[in-house]
Amino acid sequence: MSNSSEALTEASAGVIDPTARVHASADLESGISVGLRTAIWQRAQIRSGARIGADCVIGRDVFIDVGVEIGDRVKVQNAALVYNGATVADGVFIGPGAILTNDRYPRAITPEGDLARADDWQVSPIRLEHGCSIGAGAIVVAGCDVGTFAMVGAGAVVTRTVPGHALVAGSPAKRIGWVCACGDRLQDADGRPAPADIDRYSMDKGLTCDRCGRRYRYDRTGDTLHEARA
Repeated sequence: MSNSSEALTEASAGVIDPTARVHASADLESGISVGLRTAIWQRAQIRSGARIGADCVIGRDVFIDVGVEIGDRVKVQNAALVYNGATVADGVFIGPGAILTNDRYPRAITPEGDLARADDWQVSPIRLEHGCSIGAGAIVVAGCDVGTFAMVGAGAVVTRTVPGHALVAGSPAKRIGWVCACGDRLQDADGRPAPADIDRYSMDKGLTCDRCGRRYRYDRTGDTLHEARA
């Protein structure tokens, strides 16, 4: 992605911060909020009422629906689709072509055969927690949250909530291990990739990142990991 100043035009209207830069081909509806230093690239569409924080990158051909809330330092890569009902916390990565849906039982028409309108949709919200990553082409089904620093593999279909630091892959997505805040896969006490099987942690409660040295402990109550502080 180029950062050429010629490719972007300064945003100067509405609630768009003066330091934000929006490509001339982007489609921004009224009533949106864009934080400082955020960049919005070619042909992105941002619907009414959407809120985008500071220092974000909104890629080419991205769609952000009505009322979506996006935190600071978020990267939404090319052609990702983020539908109404999604809330994206700070530091989240949404890969190219990823989709966040909003209705578990969608219909184009009502039972009477009329075209379905906004009031006919049953929105099931999605929340992406701090620092999590959604891989390229992955789908998060309506009503499923993704926990802090969790990682969803490319092409996965998330049909249930993903715990913090979990690594999930496949269709439907299943937990195959655990990841550090830095993104590397965590290792057990024997130096092997930490397995998804939680029974292993009754004896081996410490998981370590070989890359950055962070250590984690398993929380059975929350089915998640917490960083072990010195």
